[in-house]
Amino acid sequence: MTVSMKAGHPFPEESAIPESMRAAIPLEQRDYLINGEIRTWKGPVQEVFSPVCAARDGALEPVRLGHYPLLTEHEALEALDAAASAYGHGRGAWPMMTVSERIACLEDFLGRMAEQRERTVALLMWEIAKNRADAAKEFDRTLVYIRDTIAAYKDLDRAASRFEIEEGVIAQIRRAPLGVVLCMGPYNYPLNETFTTLIPALLMGNTVIFKPPKLGVLLHRPLLEAFQQAFPPGVVNTVYGDGREVCGPLMASGRVDCLAFIGSSRVAGILKSQHPKPHRLRCVLGLEAKNPAIVLADADLDLAVRECALGALSYNGQRCTALKILFVHRSIVDAFLARLSEAVGALRLGMPWEDGAQLTPLADPDQAPYLESLVRDAIEKGAAVVNAGGGQRAATCLTPAILYPAAPGMRVYAEEQFGPVVPVVAFDDLEEPLRYVVDSPYGQQAAVFGSDPEAVARLLDVLANQVCRVNLNSQCQRGPDTFPFTGRKDSAEGTLSVSDALRVFSIRTLVAAKEGALNKRIINGIVRERHSGFLSTDFIF
Repeated sequence: MTVSMKAGHPFPEESAIPESMRAAIPLEQRDYLINGEIRTWKGPVQEVFSPVCAARDGALEPVRLGHYPLLTEHEALEALDAAASAYGHGRGAWPMMTVSERIACLEDFLGRMAEQRERTVALLMWEIAKNRADAAKEFDRTLVYIRDTIAAYKDLDRAASRFEIEEGVIAQIRRAPLGVVLCMGPYNYPLNETFTTLIPALLMGNTVIFKPPKLGVLLHRPLLEAFQQAFPPGVVNTVYGDGREVCGPLMASGRVDCLAFIGSSRVAGILKSQHPKPHRLRCVLGLEAKNPAIVLADADLDLAVRECALGALSYNGQRCTALKILFVHRSIVDAFLARLSEAVGALRLGMPWEDGAQLTPLADPDQAPYLESLVRDAIEKGAAVVNAGGGQRAATCLTPAILYPAAPGMRVYAEEQFGPVVPVVAFDDLEEPLRYVVDSPYGQQAAVFGSDPEAVARLLDVLANQVCRVNLNSQCQRGPDTFPFTGRKDSAEGTLSVSDALRVFSIRTLVAAKEGALNKRIINGIVRERHSGFLSTDFIF
């Protein structure tokens, strides 16, 4: 059933929190991994509180989860030294390993990671209020992603395990690592999206410095021993603390070869600008999006409403792939709003561990006040909250607010809201939503709902040159992970997918020789006696 904020709040009494959830906390972390050593930090720490509140003596108080180290520039540069030493200008043990040897390390890590499932899932629920089903799905999907990436790496290597002869030149073309990679993931998918860069970077022979996002830090603690035991010293290193304190010096050193960052374009711009040689810096960036849905007059309303509700409000809309503005043809907008309000009203607000909870507290404590400001601004400029109970707030919980009519000049029309606020715009001419997409600084995805093949085709052809994925009669999304995931304009740099990520964290390198008796004899000898890890025709099964 729907919980009304007017009737109180959805948070539990402290005594009502299940023991299974209590067992995961507090986690008083002082550990960090550098150069194969799990070290103990004796300096200041950052206290961690959950977006989940507990009712105590008539007041709502965030549940304390523990703390993590606030490392300094000194520790960050130690991590950099370790990663650079392990890479050894491409001559370290890790980049010089065979493909089979690196795969064996990843498979070892995969087994160790799987053992930490329950603890990690519980911490996902506590730290970012992801419901149990989605938290478990994030963990399990990450395991599948690692397996799929290993399989894709084998395919990539098999394709390269042969020689090419062109214009009298013999060559073998393979992919080689870039060097030291700084990985920084987002708080909404702190495990999965972090690993979609970290895992392929490692497989390709790079060494990694990993900084967890600002929210979702503790959940990585159960994996420290797995990283330590599965990889050679210095291959994976962790840093914790304020990004300006630990990431600024890393970038300013000029010794980071690749930046893998998922977050805001503002922070990405700062990080890139700190590198003294930006032309040498490979960047893999997942940034903001304002994905629109365009609902045509002949759309299947039931289907469109179902997909738009899921697309706008899954995990409270805290996804870069969420539908963040809905353009609906004026002839059906009233019926669409009525059905959308009904669908949103049926969503259950609850705590992450409660069965059937579809809406949960917002992960970022600053987000609810920000979203309230967007709603106020829209109302002041002529919009209304059209769903019953929409926009009510208790601490970190905010009931979804459907705003209509949204229009230019309202902040919510242009800003990425990243939360359960759903602006709806009525249009008469299809040029109106298309102009919005063209003028938008973002270009990740769009969704189109309609039934006429000719009309849909014309729309798809235009949108395909504006965004990087057009979803037909379905919400925007990332998966399957074998599909490319990227964006245009301010939304992304580089392409991620199981296979694309292996390429983005590596560079094509070849050994070439003119045809001749001497070179043929040398190449045959190298391959036959397996003297080289690069020059090889080994086929990995």
